[in-house]
Amino acid sequence: MQPSPSAPPFNEEESIDFADLFARLKRGVPLIAALAALGLAIAATAYFASGRFQTVTTSARVVFSFPGFERGEYPDKSKFSPDDLRSPDIVAEALKQLGLDTTDDSQSTTRAALNIAGIIPDNVVKERDRLRASGQTPRLYVPDEYTLTLSLPRSSPMTTRQRELLLAKIISVYQEKFTRTYVNLPLNFGKAFEALNDADYFDYELVLNQESQNISAFLTEASTNARAFRSQRSNLSFSDLLKETQLFTQIRLNETLGLIRQNGLSKDRQVALMKMDYYLKTLGNEENKASEEEKVVQSLLKQSQERMQNYVLGVKSQATQQRSDSIVVDQGLVDSLLANDAYNFLVRKALDASLKTRGIQSQISILQEQRDNMESFVKSDVAQKAETMAQFQKSLDRLKVSYDSLIHDIRLTYEDYQHQEYSNAVRLSANAHTDSFYRSLAMAGIAGFGIAAAFGVGLSLLKGSGRPANS
Repeated sequence: MQPSPSAPPFNEEESIDFADLFARLKRGVPLIAALAALGLAIAATAYFASGRFQTVTTSARVVFSFPGFERGEYPDKSKFSPDDLRSPDIVAEALKQLGLDTTDDSQSTTRAALNIAGIIPDNVVKERDRLRASGQTPRLYVPDEYTLTLSLPRSSPMTTRQRELLLAKIISVYQEKFTRTYVNLPLNFGKAFEALNDADYFDYELVLNQESQNISAFLTEASTNARAFRSQRSNLSFSDLLKETQLFTQIRLNETLGLIRQNGLSKDRQVALMKMDYYLKTLGNEENKASEEEKVVQSLLKQSQERMQNYVLGVKSQATQQRSDSIVVDQGLVDSLLANDAYNFLVRKALDASLKTRGIQSQISILQEQRDNMESFVKSDVAQKAETMAQFQKSLDRLKVSYDSLIHDIRLTYEDYQHQEYSNAVRLSANAHTDSFYRSLAMAGIAGFGIAAAFGVGLSLLKGSGRPANS
């Protein structure tokens, strides 16, 4: 047997003498403390001196939640972009309301310092990574919470409090704009009588009838979308308002318009005839254009029907053939599907074109009847009696009061409904806050303290390491 290798001889000099190390550290405590204090002072002083040149970040968090947001759309189907929060009009209005500098340079600097970033939860990131790893394409993800940050130099004339107020005001101004756009009724809603200011009496029939139809269509759609809603302020539902509109038309509107037509009321009948003739000519041109468009669509639809029949025959003939190989997608079937889509598209276009033409023809018929009625009064030269005008004026006043009351009820009910639907559309999820300068100053001082103390410990351990060991 071969002798086992012997262990290397123990060298006493290679052992660690902890007692000696602690003794060195004890002797170096004054040096360590002095260096640590010096590092703390130097680091804190350097950070404080460079503080005015540093960038200070103020941040707030905002949440978006409204119908269509999950598809990246506003309620009116327009494209949603979180960058709208820092649009020029929003920033300018926020600066103006806070009484800050609103010059072009100030607005540009503020907008450049603003940044908005989406907050994506960790579980969403993991799920999307898992889908990518499995070879699938993740769906488009639209974050519902965003961080709005304002990064300006500390030397900026805007104080810390003003920066926090500015972020809160930007979100507030955006909320107000969202409310005006999607919650409140359009500004031109209920302005029929303002549009009729200084208009001739025969214009009342055109404008008010169209207004009545628009209100009925609006309330019909609203009652379909919110069947169970009832306003707290007006105590009315959209169905109630629709019935109120029908009564308004039957009782008040028809009375006033009937007086105009029965008596041929007009401020100047000759001028009224001239306006009607011009309007008829305009509608005639629109009818010709719509008829030509309808002919083109009908021609394309006829051609599409013929091609559809050919495609169907082709697919049937291919289906009867025996095939030895397996085909995933049949080209004839694909062509048939494409032809079917084109046919459906043309059917919709033909329907729209036909309805447009018939609508214009209906307007021409109504206006022609008005013109014939007015022309009969011009030819008979029947004067407008004072008592007739007085009766018409009373009817018109009652009509305006009823109209204003109806619009008031519609406005209250619609605003209550929209506020309920969009109460949390845009909200602040975390108040604006600014990184503390003194906290950063303390962190810098602690870092300098730690580095200098570590350096002092190293010097204390090395000090006296060259002395000869005791025998």
